[in-house]
Amino acid sequence: MSDPLDALETRINQLRRAIRDATATGAAERAAELRAQLRRAERAWDALVDTDDAPDKTHAPQPEPALRMGGSMLPAREHVHRVLMLLGVPAAPKLIVNVHEAFFPGELTAAKLSSLRRDEERSYLAAPGSRPYYLCPALAYDLLSPVRALITISTWTLEQRIIGPLSPRVAYLSSAIRIAEAVQATAGSAETGPSPAALRLLWRFAASIPDAAPTSTTSHERPVDPRQVMEAAGVELQVHIDADRADRTTAARRAHRLTDAQQLFGAALGDAGKLQAEA
Repeated sequence: MSDPLDALETRINQLRRAIRDATATGAAERAAELRAQLRRAERAWDALVDTDDAPDKTHAPQPEPALRMGGSMLPAREHVHRVLMLLGVPAAPKLIVNVHEAFFPGELTAAKLSSLRRDEERSYLAAPGSRPYYLCPALAYDLLSPVRALITISTWTLEQRIIGPLSPRVAYLSSAIRIAEAVQATAGSAETGPSPAALRLLWRFAASIPDAAPTSTTSHERPVDPRQVMEAAGVELQVHIDADRADRTTAARRAHRLTDAQQLFGAALGDAGKLQAEA
């Protein structure tokens, strides 16, 4: 997977192009929202590359839960970040743990994710922008309140971090495609190939997608073809994706009126009610 600096640079370039396009079409609200996202991404980039200006000790983030990998200690949040970058959609802790087990070395538990979600918001409020990214809850499309059962990355667009009525199915199908792609990529390795955990995970996804899994058996004995999963999931995804995107785009316009912290970690119910009344 690409490292956080590469991902941020790619995201910054995407945002600049999107701002140019929005400005050219006269979409003022959309351009303003994209500029706010660009400012956050640029601050995160500065924090990542600027090793000389460390945060004041009074605002230093709390130590992060860490995992041992290959004799070195890596923060648990980095493992979660890698999984979310692989999936590209909001994900529940159980899925994050399963994907990590399938594709990444080391150990990650749901308990570590529970403490991470609390630590991320505290760290942001103490020193906004001091980290290259934050792990944030998804936002409900109607109230823009935090959906704490789903985790996202702060550098994603608001649309990516919002959950609408169709988003759970869209995210499921999108995850199936990304997991199938990952399995197919590892299948090309003569040395290792996909892990048993990766094959089990792909099967579980395929079992809930029409025409994605073999019909001649109900066990895991017959492997699932990743290409078949990608094709079947892609067909159903086209049925839902436009309506889902429209719901999330509409909610993102309202979310632009929130503070930076609320856009990342969700609005309180009172603030959400005001936004609905103004809509």
